[in-house]
Amino acid sequence: MMRLMLVPLLLLAGAGSASAETLKIFTAAAFKPVVLDLIPDFEKQTGHKVTVINDTAGALNQRIRTGEPFDIVIAPTTTLEPLAAEGKVVDESVTPFGKVGIGIAVSLSARQPNIGSVEGLRRTLLDARTVAYVNPASGGTSGIYVERMFQSMGILSEMRRKAVLATGGLAGQKVARGEAEIALQQASELRLVPSIRFAGMLPEGVQNWTVYAGAMSPAARNKDSALTLMSILADPSIDPILKRRGLEPPY
Repeated sequence: MMRLMLVPLLLLAGAGSASAETLKIFTAAAFKPVVLDLIPDFEKQTGHKVTVINDTAGALNQRIRTGEPFDIVIAPTTTLEPLAAEGKVVDESVTPFGKVGIGIAVSLSARQPNIGSVEGLRRTLLDARTVAYVNPASGGTSGIYVERMFQSMGILSEMRRKAVLATGGLAGQKVARGEAEIALQQASELRLVPSIRFAGMLPEGVQNWTVYAGAMSPAARNKDSALTLMSILADPSIDPILKRRGLEPPY
């Protein structure tokens, strides 16, 4: 699927001439910083307001299935595909925005951890007293993957004994508060915590990239404005914002 080109300013001006409305966006936490960076200009140019609801991918899936109204949802493609098949989102509107991998963070005073290889990462995790990651039971994409990675490395039971689980928040905050030595989470979320040090990405052998895409609700109140905002989020001109926030272009 090709990324959309930025909607011309003429179209934006046309959207702004309609009666001002509020667009409701559901977004998974990993993509929220990018959304918040772009909303002010969108609101200024269109006159519309945007309300952002942040939750885990699993929780967003549940909100949609129970009928909570929204205009746009931004979530992993693996979440959107079954929703599109069931008509919960408009299949033709599904558009990739960016991708993000799992990163590692430590305290500002900590040594650089050995994460350059899978074996180095394994030793680092086993040597740590406490490791923070998102509670998989909350539906967080990174937490679900991290435990699968532990399982593949043969250290799941050991890691569960030293786990400091983050529910509905940022795993990096556990490191910032001294509750954990290491945090594992999607890079865009780790970078939101300024009082920790981003140590790098998981090594290639165990890295997991999640593609985030947007989709429109069949009941969107202002479909033209929703599609305009999605076009902006999908345009290659925002790639510098993606990179600054710890994401990459989707392809």
